[in-house]
Amino acid sequence: MEERSVLRASQRVCLSQSAVSHALGRLREVIGDELFVRTTTGMQPTARALRMAPRIREAWKSLEIAVELPKFDPRSSTKRFTVAVSDFVTMVVVPDLLGLLNREATLVDLVLQSDNSFDLTEQLDLGHVDVAVGTFSEIPDRFRASPLFSSDDVLVAHRSRRLGRLSHDKLATLSIATVSVYGGHGGTDGFLSAHGLSRRSEMFDRMAMERAFRGSARKPRLAVSLPHFLALPSLLEERELTAIVPRRLASLLARMYPLSVHELPYKAAVMDVSVLWSERNLGDGAQDWLRGMLMRATESLRPIPVDTESPALSSSMTSLPRIAVGV
Repeated sequence: MEERSVLRASQRVCLSQSAVSHALGRLREVIGDELFVRTTTGMQPTARALRMAPRIREAWKSLEIAVELPKFDPRSSTKRFTVAVSDFVTMVVVPDLLGLLNREATLVDLVLQSDNSFDLTEQLDLGHVDVAVGTFSEIPDRFRASPLFSSDDVLVAHRSRRLGRLSHDKLATLSIATVSVYGGHGGTDGFLSAHGLSRRSEMFDRMAMERAFRGSARKPRLAVSLPHFLALPSLLEERELTAIVPRRLASLLARMYPLSVHELPYKAAVMDVSVLWSERNLGDGAQDWLRGMLMRATESLRPIPVDTESPALSSSMTSLPRIAVGV
C-alpha cells in the first residue's frame, strides 16, 4: 500500500521479490480480491484494499506495541524499585546511589529491603524484589550476577586506643566483635545456602583467622557476635572492645566516628559484592538502568584502572604498589 511496488515492499520486509509475490497471491486467494493491480504508475490498490488498509494499520500498530520492549525514561518515570541489601551495603553504597537518583531520576522511588530473608530467591522470582546486592558463592541458573566492588577485612578500634601495628600476639589479647547475619546460621565456610543460593552469613573471614592461629596457645576472643553493623560505633565506645569489619565500611566509619583502622596480621579473603537479578529481566530497560546506576554508585569503591600498555608505565610496573580507592 505504501510502496506501490513488490520489489520495494520486499526490500522493506527483508524478503525476496518472489517470496512477496507468492505471499500476495495467497492473500488474494484468501480475501477473494485482487487487492493490488499493476498499472503504469505502479501497483495500485483496489477499493477493497483501500477499505482494509486503515484497520490493518491499526492492528499492526497494536502488534508492535505488544511485542516491543517498553522504553524507560528515568527523568519522567515514577517507578518504584525494591532492592534487597544488608546494612553494610546500605551504608557504603546507598548514599551515592541516592545522589544519582536526586540528580537524574527525581521521581523514581527506592525501597530498601533486608536481604536476610530465607525466601530471597522466591522474592526475586515473583518480582517483589528487583535486585539483591550482597556476596554470593553459588547462584541458581535462572539468576545472573555482576560484581560491583570487593573488600577484605580490617580491625577497627576506638581512636583513644594506641594499638599500633598489629601482631599475632597483640591480636590474641583483644576482645573482638564480629557480625553474623541470618541469625548466625551458616556453614563452616561462612555462607548460608537456601533454595540453591549461597549467601555470605559471617561478615568476616573466620577461616583465615583460624588458619593464622592454628596451633597457637592463645587466640583472639570473639567476645560479641552481632546480627548487623549498626550498633558497632556505640559498642566501640567501650574501649576494651574492637571489631573486624569489611575495609570499605571501616573507611566510612572512621570518617564518621572516632575510630582507627588497623591491618590484620594475616591475609583475609577479598570478597566480591555483586548485584543479583532474575534472568527474565534481561533486556528490560528499567532493570538495565537500575543495574547501571548501581555500577555508577560503586565506581569509587573499585580499584583505579592502570594502563599497563603505556610505555611510561610498563618499565616500572613491577615496582608499583596496587592502588585502590578507599584503601
